[in-house]
Amino acid sequence: MSVNPAPSTDEERLAQLGYQQELHRRLSGFSNFAVSFSIISILAGAITSYGIAMAAGGPMVITLGWLFVGIMVTVVALAMAEVCSAYPTAGALYWWAAALAKRNKAAWAWFVGWFNFLGEVAVTAAIDFGAAITTSAFLSLAFDMEVTAGRTFLIFLVIIVVHGLLNTFGVNLVRVLSDVSAWWHLIGVAVIVVLLAVLPDQHKPISEVFTEVHNATGFTFAGAGVYAVLIGLLMAQYTYTGYDASAHVAEETHDAARAAPRGIVMSVVVSVIAGFVLLFAITWSIQDYDAQRTTALGLPPAQIFIDAVGHNTGTFLLFICMVAQWFCGMASVTANSRMSYAFARDGALPGSRLWKQVNPRTGTPTNSIWLCVSLSTLLVLPSLWNTTAYLAATSIAVIGLYIAYVAPVFLRRRNAEFEDGPWTLGKWSAPIGWIAIVWVGIICVLFVLPTAGPITASNFNYTIVAVAVVVGIATVWWFAGARKWFTGPRQNVIEKAAHGEQTMPNQ
Repeated sequence: MSVNPAPSTDEERLAQLGYQQELHRRLSGFSNFAVSFSIISILAGAITSYGIAMAAGGPMVITLGWLFVGIMVTVVALAMAEVCSAYPTAGALYWWAAALAKRNKAAWAWFVGWFNFLGEVAVTAAIDFGAAITTSAFLSLAFDMEVTAGRTFLIFLVIIVVHGLLNTFGVNLVRVLSDVSAWWHLIGVAVIVVLLAVLPDQHKPISEVFTEVHNATGFTFAGAGVYAVLIGLLMAQYTYTGYDASAHVAEETHDAARAAPRGIVMSVVVSVIAGFVLLFAITWSIQDYDAQRTTALGLPPAQIFIDAVGHNTGTFLLFICMVAQWFCGMASVTANSRMSYAFARDGALPGSRLWKQVNPRTGTPTNSIWLCVSLSTLLVLPSLWNTTAYLAATSIAVIGLYIAYVAPVFLRRRNAEFEDGPWTLGKWSAPIGWIAIVWVGIICVLFVLPTAGPITASNFNYTIVAVAVVVGIATVWWFAGARKWFTGPRQNVIEKAAHGEQTMPNQ
């Protein structure tokens, strides 16, 4: 990995890419890392989706599966980071696709953008719904509140509206909260691990933590155990999402061509290490596997905490996770709204004129923030009737985001004219890129497969339906008219100059 000298200032480089500095550039390199690290949030994804792996694969998937998927995701992050360094713009993935495609640039940008948009909305929905599940469990333990689907949905609404409001107030507040979030996650993990190591009267044998396999999927065919292990990898793969946020806030980051790619990679690497320690400690502390997997709290780690360290201390550990998840959702709305703003800036969303507006006082795309909040809420609505809504939202997020992640990597491998930014992989670029492409192909197949048997209307994995609907709409729209007017990323520097508008950098 080598580092080349930066060709220009952030504002000059952005102008070379065709955009005036509109968003306020207030994020440091650490803050850029903190946004992605907060969205990955090992205290969110790994906690709220822990039950998925308990049913499908068991301790082996939770621990060794986490490490294996973490290594593969690091490869994907490295490949993305190299492209990000060359093109540090809020449009990120779909913008990169347009820049790298040799033919059909607009079509590549269109479809990658819609996959990214779908994935961002789904991951915001899944994060905040997961936070609502955790908050419900906390309120049940602390105040004896009965956990119901309706109450969990109402808590979700409160959480996502608060996140919309926090993002509306400006990037300075987002920066402060993201920095606090990063330290909350690291210190919180340390506290949980130490207490789970010291306080329980007994622990699972360490050999079982790494080798025990459970299959509670309902499938009993030959090889069902292996199938369960593969399905259970969703826990880790879902948690490792959202690190494209470092690219989406590049236009708000100082020294973006270096800081944004570094934020992408380091957010994943730190999450792999800290997450493994956390998951080992939780799994090591399991007292009654089946009882904790099926707990009435609806969140297995909450029951593991209570049974291992007592009611009061266990509730405190759950509180640490709950606060982390609120931070995580806030950062997800930030990234989601920036991607939507950039996509609208290039005319790709219905009502783009409305969604691309930037509040001149706060320097935030306020309308895009509330668009994302509204769409994520719609995606969570089925949770009132269907208990598999959360599982489906996680799968949609993984597939939508990872297709968008790897498409520019694929195009970069086919483009011999690609010019490296100051952060580059050098001779490792090709093998890392191709491994990333193969891995994403594998997970796109895995996570549309049935997750529970026998298959019924209530447990059907509607991920493939949701993805097909979005792809179908994007395809029909493209051929019905979008291909005639969507030309890919628009250069607003040129547009503003044509209208006689000032194009001075907005600090």
